[in-house]
Amino acid sequence: MKFFNREKEIKEVLSIIEGEPNLIYFIYGPINSGKTALINEIINNRLDKDKYIVFYFDLREIFISKYDDFIEVLFEEYDDDKSPIEVIKAIINDLPSLYGIPIPKNTLNEIFKKKTTKNVFRYITNVLMDIKKEGKQPIIIIDELQKIGDMKINGFLIYELFNYFVSLTKHKHLCHVFCISSDSLFIERVYNEAMLEDRVDYILVDDFDKETALKFMDFLSKELLNKKLSDEDKELIYSYVGGKPILIIKVINKLRYENLNDILNFMLKEETSKLRKLLIRIKNNKFEGIEYEKVINALKLFKENYEINEYLVDEDTKEFLVKRNILFLNPIEETLKPQSYLMWNAIKRVL
Repeated sequence: MKFFNREKEIKEVLSIIEGEPNLIYFIYGPINSGKTALINEIINNRLDKDKYIVFYFDLREIFISKYDDFIEVLFEEYDDDKSPIEVIKAIINDLPSLYGIPIPKNTLNEIFKKKTTKNVFRYITNVLMDIKKEGKQPIIIIDELQKIGDMKINGFLIYELFNYFVSLTKHKHLCHVFCISSDSLFIERVYNEAMLEDRVDYILVDDFDKETALKFMDFLSKELLNKKLSDEDKELIYSYVGGKPILIIKVINKLRYENLNDILNFMLKEETSKLRKLLIRIKNNKFEGIEYEKVINALKLFKENYEINEYLVDEDTKEFLVKRNILFLNPIEETLKPQSYLMWNAIKRVL
């Protein structure tokens, strides 16, 4: 499927990449809002391969529980006697991005033995400096960084990684660093981290606004159905699922073989059922420290409003509802909203 819209966000990311590395950038937003699709579009279709070399690490696909797991994510080992930059030059013309930093097998074995991030970061820095000497700009992108948020290696690994990224960007101006996350509690933790003050910036990739969502429906109906939807159908779809790209795609896909009203009613019924079952479990004290009345009162705030100030909900309830993907927290704007229009409709139906 062709990529749709996001030109504003693409322009912002490209303008950052074209400048000197200075900050760590966090790309955040609700679940399934299109963050990874945005980055893949930039990597695959918007970057000049003669100017940039991208290392893209997708942590969602990998189970990480110990030091060796983390190292395996970062590196791609090889056996011959070529230098890492020679390996990169040999393969980069055929690939938009690399999924590991090339490292000789013997060197990787030594790093595994020493079990210290100092040796890991020193090796990566040397490779990045060699890339710079070749006249190319290295870019590191880590998707779902929060997966190592609580992992410890002589202290929390995430803090060592942050310090290293600050060194690469603000101090050495060597490499652009982008971190992607749907975990808004993790973004809040980053936002409040004193060591990152004036060293980090944020790019929000939100669900589509109404105008863009309706255009997306036109785009999809032409691509997938080879026909045009009526304005009434598009308004109905938006009233159920809002501007969540993945949900709009799901609806349009199903229109090939199902009735629109049946599709939307089933989706809402399914979302409502999940929410109702969660509330029953809370009422039966299945979650320690979470009070049923506080959860109900928090959700009632959304009966008339799609977005509220985050401080209207106590911290424990807020954290619980965000972790359960009921609500999305924007710590920069200090707001809470349902993860989707579909969830908003479910909340209103349940209450």
